[in-house]
Amino acid sequence: MNILVINAGSSSLKYQLLNPETGVLLAKGLCERIGIDGKFTYKPQIEGKQVLDAVDVAMPTHSEAIQAVLNALVDKDNGVIGSMKEIDAVGHRVVHGGEAFNKAVLITDEVMEALEDCIPLAPLHNPANITGINACTAVMGKDVPQVAVFDTAFHQTMPAKAYMYALPYEYYENDKVRRYGFHGTSHKYVSQRAAAMLGKKPEELKLISCHLGNGSSVTAVDGGKSVDTSMGFTPQEGILMGTRSGSIDPTIIPYLIEHEGMTGEQVEDMLNRQSGLLGVSGLSNDSRNVCEAAAQGHYRAGLAIRILVHGIKKYIGAYAAAMGGVDAIVFTAGLGENQPHHRYAICRGLRYLGLKIDAERNEEMVGGKEGKISTFDSQVAVYVIPTNEELVIARDTKVIVEKLNYASTEDKTIVDLEDI
Repeated sequence: MNILVINAGSSSLKYQLLNPETGVLLAKGLCERIGIDGKFTYKPQIEGKQVLDAVDVAMPTHSEAIQAVLNALVDKDNGVIGSMKEIDAVGHRVVHGGEAFNKAVLITDEVMEALEDCIPLAPLHNPANITGINACTAVMGKDVPQVAVFDTAFHQTMPAKAYMYALPYEYYENDKVRRYGFHGTSHKYVSQRAAAMLGKKPEELKLISCHLGNGSSVTAVDGGKSVDTSMGFTPQEGILMGTRSGSIDPTIIPYLIEHEGMTGEQVEDMLNRQSGLLGVSGLSNDSRNVCEAAAQGHYRAGLAIRILVHGIKKYIGAYAAAMGGVDAIVFTAGLGENQPHHRYAICRGLRYLGLKIDAERNEEMVGGKEGKISTFDSQVAVYVIPTNEELVIARDTKVIVEKLNYASTEDKTIVDLEDI
């Protein structure tokens, strides 16, 4: 089975074609500047096939982008499949499923209506995800099954004590103001992978997953289920990030509006796009640049790194307390996978848990390597696991699609992982 995984943005579209059963990646790439001047990247994973790197392709809409992807995949010289018929289904990353979706679902007209209803919860992301789905339907037709896999779904197992805010209850009832959490497919993948590396079932473990990139979140996973996570109603909450402030005293917002003459929109833009590593350091949102400046004695760069490390340690400590212990901690995503200095600084502050870091192994574990970085006698295992969100999407898509008989029914009602 081959699954085409799509991650559609407002002017971009990432894609992978892979086999969910073997995990073998056939091709991946990126459509950029959709609606502008169109740049197309195609990276076949089969020896002898030609890579296309940011070549000019007219893509006035996402439909042309999808067509460019399909043309490349079936190209007689550089394609990785013989025809469109070898694409069994399409799996879409969808950022926000609200409370309507706690697992992947087959995309139907009813699902599309529900996705539209979730737009107020993710106004920057869900419209683009919907556009990607519609583009696939327009180009590939309705006979190719499509599945939505939600960033928020993994966190729908959180208990009310973790997802509710202490606001008047009617704001939850009327407006669904609550913690949703994000990076769910990443946290799901690395927590399951950590269990496999420990030789145990996910149900037997208490894990803390640290997805650290330009956007970052920490998740407590107890018995294979998310029980708390650092991001909240939006991806703004939690630890310091590349350009996001993370959690702040909410009274700062009206204070800035009153004393700085800022509008609500200006404050929101500042918190999301001008804060975090960039705001504190005054240099960059890229942790590599900030770390380099800190090493050269730049005070604000060093302060930004210390705030980040301090925040991560607080979440790990809090989640260990909330779960009544922790068996393993996992680092993933760009910063988590490739910044051994950060990992060491975080773990050094967790010795009270009986955690011991292997400094040499920690330094070696970069560039996509997977492995254990704690010592043999550490009471808490620590792993670096490169995330693979696309594989999770492909596997969830496979589980749904292989149980369906599309040839014998016209009524494709909502099908989810629990139903099958």
